[in-house]
Amino acid sequence: MTYQVQHEVDVPLSVIERLRNVSSGSLTTELFKKGLRQCFLVGLQPMNPNAVRFAGEAFTLRMIPAREDIDTIATLTPFPNPNNLQWEAVENIGKGQVLMIDSRNDPRAASAGAMLPTRMKMRGAAAIVTDGSFRDGQELRELDFPAYGRQVTASTRLSYHHVADLQVPVACAEVAVYPGDIVVGDGDGVTVIPRHLAAEMADLCERRDELEKYLSYRVGAGEALYGVYPPTEATRADFAAWKAAGARPEDAPRIRAEAGAAA
Repeated sequence: MTYQVQHEVDVPLSVIERLRNVSSGSLTTELFKKGLRQCFLVGLQPMNPNAVRFAGEAFTLRMIPAREDIDTIATLTPFPNPNNLQWEAVENIGKGQVLMIDSRNDPRAASAGAMLPTRMKMRGAAAIVTDGSFRDGQELRELDFPAYGRQVTASTRLSYHHVADLQVPVACAEVAVYPGDIVVGDGDGVTVIPRHLAAEMADLCERRDELEKYLSYRVGAGEALYGVYPPTEATRADFAAWKAAGARPEDAPRIRAEAGAAA
């Protein structure tokens, strides 16, 4: 059985690696400029603050409410069965993919414990994200693997959740996620990028991150916001001159002053 999905738009690994290093702020701003108002998964936190940065393709998992006659301990068999699709997801997720779990924003039972993310790490997956909760919080805090959720809850998944589908469109933290979307995480949280915009977002966000860093140097040196943030055309010209001069932080206010004096 395979759960891989074919996509019309190819996203090279080099683009995904570039997106791994851009900021959530730049991503959400550039997506907003494209008309996508909310691609950020509000309220999710990394279980291990030292393991936060990732980027990869979405591998989706959809949960529905558990039912007592189906979701029993007997479903956790040492062999595949149709009522234990969670194990199927972990054993079929591809290298560099992100398991995106639709837990209906319900944290009353864990979406997973530490064992499944550990297995995913060994398979080369990029991260696990749920809009519900995890169990085994202490182990996840020590696991060098990005795991994002709302909180830690010890109750087993079987108490409230049944895995109904893999690799279908889902809602995670009320954001639509399609299989193959590009998911990016950092210390601020998780953002979902429509696949066809991935390469463009890498270009736009790298430029924005560089510009925003320059503007922060100027504001940090005492300048007022107006005229600097958002940047005017004159400020953008100062930015270009600063880059040409070597892009040293200490030069940001000086090069502006010299440009003003020359004018």
